[in-house]
Amino acid sequence: MRPVATAAPMSDTATTDADAPMTWTVRLTASWGVLLVSLLLLQALVRLTPRALEPWQTGQMGLGQQALYIGWALFNVYAEGYRGFQKRFSPRVVARAFHLGRHPRGLFVLLALPYCMSLFHATRRQRIVSWTLIVAITTVVLLVRMLPQPWRGIVDGGVVVGLGWGLASIWVFWVRGLLGDPPPPTDLPGMDAAKSDAGSADAGDAA
Repeated sequence: MRPVATAAPMSDTATTDADAPMTWTVRLTASWGVLLVSLLLLQALVRLTPRALEPWQTGQMGLGQQALYIGWALFNVYAEGYRGFQKRFSPRVVARAFHLGRHPRGLFVLLALPYCMSLFHATRRQRIVSWTLIVAITTVVLLVRMLPQPWRGIVDGGVVVGLGWGLASIWVFWVRGLLGDPPPPTDLPGMDAAKSDAGSADAGDAA
């Protein structure tokens, strides 16, 4: 006889998050984390927007460059704003913010910005992805600063629309969370192992 495969238990935090009441303390702590991430993105928007507008204001672009600017901006709405932020980064940030509200630790609340960005207390895979993105973005920013106008403005224009979309999506997920429907956390420590065990159990059932 084949042994009956049993599904791996879900992470304790996943079940307690679903059952925990949405108190004002939870909302305030979650809002603190969302606020810090929002301020980081807003700072980038305020810094980049003047550079992005400069080629239009000074008439530095020809028709081809204008078309490139618009095409790059539309591409970034989809690639950066929708796929990068709305489908991945934004729900993860808000999920971790509300998880922090339901399971507050003094140090984690103090470090809410890197916590919500999955730079620590996350699965190993997500930590690697998050830190790699930070290094890659920093490198790209330094390289773009070396570009002359209007090329720098073209690049920054796409980044600005992507960041704007992403910031708006964070706020939408945050409002939903305040109303009692935050996204569930998916990258807490131990969740990789739980998913792997669950996948092995499903494979055993199918065998």
